[in-house]
Amino acid sequence: MSIGHTLLGLLEKGPRHGYDLKKAYDERFGQDRPLHYGQVYTTLSRLLRNGLVEEAGVEAGDGPERKRYAITDAGVTDVEQWLTTPEKPEPYLQNTLYAKVVLALLSGRSADDVLDVQRSAHLRTMRELTRRKADGDLADQLICDHALFHLEADLRWLELTAARLGTLSEVVR
Repeated sequence: MSIGHTLLGLLEKGPRHGYDLKKAYDERFGQDRPLHYGQVYTTLSRLLRNGLVEEAGVEAGDGPERKRYAITDAGVTDVEQWLTTPEKPEPYLQNTLYAKVVLALLSGRSADDVLDVQRSAHLRTMRELTRRKADGDLADQLICDHALFHLEADLRWLELTAARLGTLSEVVR
């Protein structure tokens, strides 16, 4: 995910200071990986340097003064282009799971064990995501669905590979 574009998108609702941006980002996008304050301010500095945001005043507070940032017309254009540019579909042709299965077969280890351990990890994660989805708001439900669909595809691959291990072990050796 592009942190810069995400912060720009959050600024489209109005000027904010770094603390507010971090909080809004973490609430919507950073539940599993919250932003560090350093990332927010480094990104804002880069956006400022590139003319995508501008300073929109300073607020006095209990601590140091806080700069407010506003998105510029160039920033709005940049977000619009980012939103309308499709993400590159990733075919995952060089996948770690595949490498582990082949290396297990090459070394005489049990590829079944590799697949079983991975299947258990996937199912555990899927259960956690399903609980999170049930307790979450619409945004949580959408992100959990996205992750669950990817994990389901991995599980289908694990099952197919397990069914083909006999043939695969002949080809690999």
